[in-house]
Amino acid sequence: MSGPPVLAVDIGGTKLAAALVEPDGGISARTRAPTPNEPGVDGEELWRALEALLGKLVADAGDPPLAGVGVGCGGPMTWPAAEVSPLNIPAWRGFPLRERLRARYPGLPVRIHNDAVCVAVGEHWLGAGRGHGNVLGMVVSTGVGGGLILGGHLVNGFSGNAGHIGHVIVDPGGPPCGCGGRGCLEAIARGPGLVAWAREQGWRPGSPDGTGVELAADARRGDPVAGAAMRRAGRAIGIALASATHLCDLEVAAIGGGLSQAGGLLFDPMEDAFRAHARMEFARRVRIVPAELGQTAGLVGAAALVFAQDRYWSAG
Repeated sequence: MSGPPVLAVDIGGTKLAAALVEPDGGISARTRAPTPNEPGVDGEELWRALEALLGKLVADAGDPPLAGVGVGCGGPMTWPAAEVSPLNIPAWRGFPLRERLRARYPGLPVRIHNDAVCVAVGEHWLGAGRGHGNVLGMVVSTGVGGGLILGGHLVNGFSGNAGHIGHVIVDPGGPPCGCGGRGCLEAIARGPGLVAWAREQGWRPGSPDGTGVELAADARRGDPVAGAAMRRAGRAIGIALASATHLCDLEVAAIGGGLSQAGGLLFDPMEDAFRAHARMEFARRVRIVPAELGQTAGLVGAAALVFAQDRYWSAG
């Protein structure tokens, strides 16, 4: 494939990332900056920071022609209009992100989806789900999100929120979730939730705040509470995957995000719980694998919204 690149963007609570992604999925230029997310930052200030980041990236690359703009952003958002209200970016509430980008890049297609959906799309297009028609992509990090590919096409659902596996109930008597429910997968398996649970059980991190990375490192060193926390997260994910597989008849579940870097500490109990709960023969054929694209998955998936619109973009 040849042609101009897509300007791909990944918007999160801690970082703004952007890249020029070529038609074959290769990244020819890339940049990132901290998200201006301090108390008192308003929506326009954040927009100006994003606009400056994108402008510099394109200018430094020699102002090439662009095939379009693809964006992954935290939700919730209206879709496909992409008026965004990311839970981890208080400055944006109903911010008209797609409208602003269309005005900034007139004449180009601008396509925006949930950041976890973009990760799933990237993994299906060029990563762990490549060559398979029925794939669940998951992100397990500060939150738990996902995207669903069935029959080779991204499933959006009524409001664009299909694949939101983080709010599958895995323990009705479990901890409260930020969504207002109780026992959601996200409430149990998200990094900060795991850290909080481990602290309650007596884990004492070396740093003042404690992180999922630190928790996994202590589990690897044999800390019993840290190990129990990782098993707790893996079991919850495995149960959720069993439910999703029975519902959607999946071939592959690709698991990414920061917590997935824990490897067997997370994947072994995940696999055990999945096999214990996935009892139908068709469900037991699913492969649970680590995501392959790492930190570039969201950018690659955002570009695929433009490059592979026949599979991943059904809106105007």
